[in-house]
Amino acid sequence: MAVRYGNLPFREQIDYLRQKVAIPTRAWTDIYGGEHDHAFMVAGANRMAIVEDFQRSVLKAIENGGTLQDFRKDFDKIVERHGWSYNGSRGWRTRVIYETNLMQSYNAGREAQMADPELRRLRPFGLYRHGGSENPRPEHLANDGMVVPLDDAWWQRWTPKNGWGCTCKKYMISREEAERRGYTVLDRGPDIEYEEKVVGANGPSPRTVRVPKGIDPGFEHRPGAGRV
Repeated sequence: MAVRYGNLPFREQIDYLRQKVAIPTRAWTDIYGGEHDHAFMVAGANRMAIVEDFQRSVLKAIENGGTLQDFRKDFDKIVERHGWSYNGSRGWRTRVIYETNLMQSYNAGREAQMADPELRRLRPFGLYRHGGSENPRPEHLANDGMVVPLDDAWWQRWTPKNGWGCTCKKYMISREEAERRGYTVLDRGPDIEYEEKVVGANGPSPRTVRVPKGIDPGFEHRPGAGRV
């Protein structure tokens, strides 16, 4: 999947990923939620050299428009070079590392663009669109077509990506365009129902977290918000 803006690499996305600091971890819960705006990690990669190699590989894929298959070749070389023993299948681990970093850095880059004051003046609302998966999360599907002011606190929780494999999107839109397209424009986001979950219970870093219903733990933050 080549991530580009027009015919040029997506600068805001690349800057977001490049500025992260590589952090060795024992489990995915060691770095949580908005902490990912500053830290690059791969669950269980507990040596700095391994994490740095993975960060360089993901960054190369984004800068050059590399594919998942390209990343898997790098993954195999990194694993062999460092003798890293990882959990899960190769197919699953590579997809999670590649797609999560790809999409969250893309979304953070889009958020950086949406912060432009002139764009905000012209299009002060956000439009939530469901990604169209065959087995949708009910809460994500219920948000499809929702138009909420971009400065509303609702977006601090519900800006995609909102879970593992989530492909929902957020777009800037004006009130006039939204109404012309048949969307209902809300003055404020809907109330958020929260629930507590325990994550990483079987690992070295368990956490009890409070997340909106329908959002996977770790995704209950607006990508890039910690950079503001």
